[in-house]
Amino acid sequence: MKAHEYQARALLAEAGVPVPSSDVVDTVDEAVAAYGRIDGKVVVKAQVFAGGRGKAGFVKLCDSADAVRDAAQFMLGNRMVSPQTGPAGIAVKKLLIAAAVDIESEYYVAVVLDRAKRKPVVMVSREGGVEIEEVARTNPGAIVKRWLHPHLGLIDFQCAKLASALGFTDKGQLEAAQKVIRGLVKVFNDYDCSLAEINPLVRTPDGEILAIDAKMNFDDNALFRHKRLQEMFDPTEENPMELRAKEHDLSYIALDGNIGCLVNGAGLAMSTMDIIKLHGGEPANFLDVGGSVTAEGAIEAFRIILSDDKVKGVLVNIFGGIAKCDTIAEALIAAAKEIGFKIPVVVRLEGTNVERARELLEAAAIPQLVPASDLTDAAEKVCKEVA
Repeated sequence: MKAHEYQARALLAEAGVPVPSSDVVDTVDEAVAAYGRIDGKVVVKAQVFAGGRGKAGFVKLCDSADAVRDAAQFMLGNRMVSPQTGPAGIAVKKLLIAAAVDIESEYYVAVVLDRAKRKPVVMVSREGGVEIEEVARTNPGAIVKRWLHPHLGLIDFQCAKLASALGFTDKGQLEAAQKVIRGLVKVFNDYDCSLAEINPLVRTPDGEILAIDAKMNFDDNALFRHKRLQEMFDPTEENPMELRAKEHDLSYIALDGNIGCLVNGAGLAMSTMDIIKLHGGEPANFLDVGGSVTAEGAIEAFRIILSDDKVKGVLVNIFGGIAKCDTIAEALIAAAKEIGFKIPVVVRLEGTNVERARELLEAAAIPQLVPASDLTDAAEKVCKEVA
């Protein structure tokens, strides 16, 4: 789960990290009223789960009520298009109206889960305000890392080293930077984050240290113990098909291709997408129905896949274990009759009761169900069907 910037700012403030005053609004009139409550210049920022807001014109510095009104009307009335949104863009539902600050220097501070070392790592850089991936590519030495101890967490000397690596020498600023780092680590640990990032952390000409932008991702598997995060969830920012799949305990991720995939098992699903690519196709989704999929779950999975207008063919790749192949075959036949397949569905089944499954599919004689002898044969057939 992701948090909006205004939500991440609130969590940081509660952890003792200094952030500029701000309001979150839903309408143009509310944006103008928020400007009146904030003394001086403000920044109007679209609240969406996508980067590239500034270049797309969805972050604007305003010094008058009229400028705020114009910015709010533009952002709420247009879809934001950036490299991360695709050409269709995304609608903006909320705006952050934040007090603007003068910036002398920008820095990067983050805590992320290092899966290779199986523990969180704190990363800092003096090159804030830009994408950290670009810094890692062009100047990896500019990123300083310290890994958290599994039991002791962030140790004092590590925090001091990280603050010094940001280039602070003034005692007050060093202490302020350490307070920010500790606060960010606290949020990461308290809310089961997979990422907690401040970019940029800034120093003002007066020497004040402030977090003026933040990004946070949370472990979905830990949400059950965080009512606060559950209340933060914004379904309007999620893919509706992914939400629908979640309601039926299906793992679904929409992609850009035209070949739908229905597979039981995450590893098998990845292999299925790889072999589709190998034979010149493009997968339209990742869909793992799970090892114990029921007929009802398989039918719902088809409904989700076929609701995507881009899908021109489907590859079903099931390895029968707990979920027997004949059960899947019966679900395929039921789905074909209930939903009405208008596109080819290539079927590869292996495992428990596979012979019985093949007999069922043959007896059903449904033209859109195309049997395959193995996974290579299935990939070749589905790619040929949609070519």
